[in-house]
Amino acid sequence: MELDIVAYSGRRNELLAVECKSYLDSFGVQFRAFDGTDEILAKRFKLFNDETLRDVVFKRLRLQLFEAGLINQNPTIKLVLVCGKIVRQKDRVLLRDHFGKSGWLIWDAEWLKDKLTSMSQGGYENSTVAVVSKLLLRS
Repeated sequence: MELDIVAYSGRRNELLAVECKSYLDSFGVQFRAFDGTDEILAKRFKLFNDETLRDVVFKRLRLQLFEAGLINQNPTIKLVLVCGKIVRQKDRVLLRDHFGKSGWLIWDAEWLKDKLTSMSQGGYENSTVAVVSKLLLRS
């Protein structure tokens, strides 16, 4: 199993398992890939749709990272979908609701724009992301 990004917060003892899908030059992520109505689309999001696979992957991920000394014991794992495009607003609402109920996170272009806008309105911060967001959004 391949994970696109793994991020860890020691303060929260939380591990993020992140799946990245751009879909920038296609139709976008659709809710039906997660609700059990489209088996073909569901295969693109195996960790979200196969509880047994998810349990095995998360158990192994915890063990591997703990044995390597990279995380504390028994972190909470959150599944995250980062996507560049969602097909329509209705799907966005349904996905956010479904992900929230499942304890997952979904970060799309709208989410990113909100975060960058917030950063661009802040005071001085010596961070590349803060500076770039200010350059892009303040003019």
